[in-house]
Amino acid sequence: MRRRAFITLLGGAVAWPLAARAQPTESARRVGVLMSVADSPEGQARLGAFVRGLQQLGWTEGRNVRIDRR
Repeated sequence: MRRRAFITLLGGAVAWPLAARAQPTESARRVGVLMSVADSPEGQARLGAFVRGLQQLGWTEGRNVRIDRR
């Protein structure tokens, strides 16, 4: 019985890093944008500039950041 327990433990130790790598490493962040002029052309331009600025910093909407517009 000790031999079987050792083999089971060894197999679990070998499989653990493979299971740990399968987990997602980065979760999506949520950013809330509150604007009173979101429907106007000026508001759309400001929101577009904000999204482009986030992209330059490595944040991509839908991949690692979610933007809630209100």
